[in-house]
Amino acid sequence: MRCPYCQSEDTQVKDSRPAEDGVAIRRRRVCPDCGGRFTTFERVQLRDLVVVKKNGRRTPFDRDKLMRSFDIALRKRNVDPGRVERAVSGIVRQLESSGETEIPSGDIGGLVMEALKSLDDVAYVRFASVYRDFREPKDFHELLGELGGEEQKPAADGS
Repeated sequence: MRCPYCQSEDTQVKDSRPAEDGVAIRRRRVCPDCGGRFTTFERVQLRDLVVVKKNGRRTPFDRDKLMRSFDIALRKRNVDPGRVERAVSGIVRQLESSGETEIPSGDIGGLVMEALKSLDDVAYVRFASVYRDFREPKDFHELLGELGGEEQKPAADGS
């Protein structure tokens, strides 16, 4: 592993332990040349996944991009980071074990929506508003009706 500080290619592992509920290994490393210390994470990757965008473009699947989507939706929300990590890992495992190497971006968005719905209602609405391309306030009302499991009731004043 290359040192991020001095670019030396000779770093040493000082400590390894399971991380993220056993789906990754956390390694503490040190560079003998500059003395820099840093951490790496190692995960099992079953296959290389390719995301097929709506316009047909294909890009390599990026776990970090998936995590950023969660971070954006959950910004300023009090959700345990461990739960978020488990949700992201669960989505990645689901995609890798599907047997498909090319995954439509809409399928990934749907999995993110499901996960966010169980993590935080506000984050779910935030993500849905972008994912479903909301254009009018009624789009939010419809989603909130789905979220509440019932139709939105008119206000008492008749509006």
